[in-house]
Amino acid sequence: MQVAEHDTAPGTAKELGAFLERRREQIAQRWADAALFRTVFTVSRDEAVEACKAVVDALADVARSGQLEDVEAPGFGTVRDQLGRMAAARAGVGVGVTPVQIAGEVAGLREPVTALLHAEFEDDADDARVTACTQALAVLTATLRLVIMETTVSAGEELIARQRQQLLEVATPVIKLWDGVVAVPLIGTLDSARSQVVMESLLEAIVDQRAAYAILDITGVPTVDSLVAQHLMKTVAAARLMGAECIVSGIRPAIAQTIVQLGIDLGSIITRAGLADALAYALTQQGIVVSARPFSEAGPR
Repeated sequence: MQVAEHDTAPGTAKELGAFLERRREQIAQRWADAALFRTVFTVSRDEAVEACKAVVDALADVARSGQLEDVEAPGFGTVRDQLGRMAAARAGVGVGVTPVQIAGEVAGLREPVTALLHAEFEDDADDARVTACTQALAVLTATLRLVIMETTVSAGEELIARQRQQLLEVATPVIKLWDGVVAVPLIGTLDSARSQVVMESLLEAIVDQRAAYAILDITGVPTVDSLVAQHLMKTVAAARLMGAECIVSGIRPAIAQTIVQLGIDLGSIITRAGLADALAYALTQQGIVVSARPFSEAGPR
């Protein structure tokens, strides 16, 4: 991706790079108070200044290379690293950002640099030289805006992906019901991504708990189609490979009719009406008998 074409002489670009290098400290001090860099709430101002210096150095490298309009210029890699951490920090504290806001914040970076540039060439009678450097700075700033927008969008997408994965893991807890017995109570729709999380979580629990029996309770699953049934059968097969017998419980009448109508064969899978029945089966298979005490003995002593 490139910004609109501009005729920037190589000499002008190199002169801009030299200027950025000379004024590195002053630019960094001014940028550390700019809105874009104030979004990093977890760092001190000194750390923000160091981050600004790294960005200025990177922009100086881009200018010296003459690739003012190329967002893929090598120097922008450092800019992406620095601004990527800033975008992640902003997203982590729940501060949103819009393209208009980004444009405004980048404009806030350009103004102090332009002021320093004009101050440096104040006694220079060559107005064309000053104008050329100012235009080159405008091109470099426009490209920087594109880089920042790309980085911010990428950081936002990564955050959404992480949050989605965390929600999937929270929505599929593995519960230890008894020694050697674990269960996954499923609630909501099962898709490929969630089914994969269910399988991975269940297999990890089987290993950690040394479970001989694993219960998949689908009482909270609204519908079962051929895809969901396939996911369940794969999970059962994977659990068996780990040495655990898998029991499916909570198949409601409507779901049972759907499974029959679809011609899905669950004959190789142990099923029980509810979670309690599945637990009772697992305990019985282990030779454990649970019986109720008489009422007079069951009360508090």
